[in-house]
Amino acid sequence: MTRTDRVGRWIDAPRESVYHALVDRGALETWLPPEGMSGRIEHWDPRPGGGFRMVLTYLDASGGPGRPPGKTTAATDVADIAFVDLAPPERVVQRVEFTSDDPSYAGTMTMTWECVEAAGGTEVTVTATEVPPGIERADHEAGIASSLAQLARFVG
Repeated sequence: MTRTDRVGRWIDAPRESVYHALVDRGALETWLPPEGMSGRIEHWDPRPGGGFRMVLTYLDASGGPGRPPGKTTAATDVADIAFVDLAPPERVVQRVEFTSDDPSYAGTMTMTWECVEAAGGTEVTVTATEVPPGIERADHEAGIASSLAQLARFVG
């Protein structure tokens, strides 16, 4: 059975600003890594059919309670992300494949970032479909919520 995770947040910024942060390399490296991680983009091709490789590194590589294991190494998550659809300023659709020897992270997850004008700002909803079973729902939703909080600070 496939799983869908969904997280939303209102952001005090125009949706054009939010959309730009979704498709700008430097912006993504700044706000996309969830709390407790840093990020680096290894290649960048911002067009439908293009994409990027994101390397997320845990700031505390020692692991421990409350921290999920890395998908690629104990300290990293590496994902190849393809842009499926870019519809400014409303939507970004991405296909995400994790680099991992663990089959529970195999497969292609689709992430849709929707930006809707709302109450003088932008309601951003992230919908992830076909989520690999190795990614715990609570961890995934907390990670997305953390990224959205950082996006709000970045564009706010």
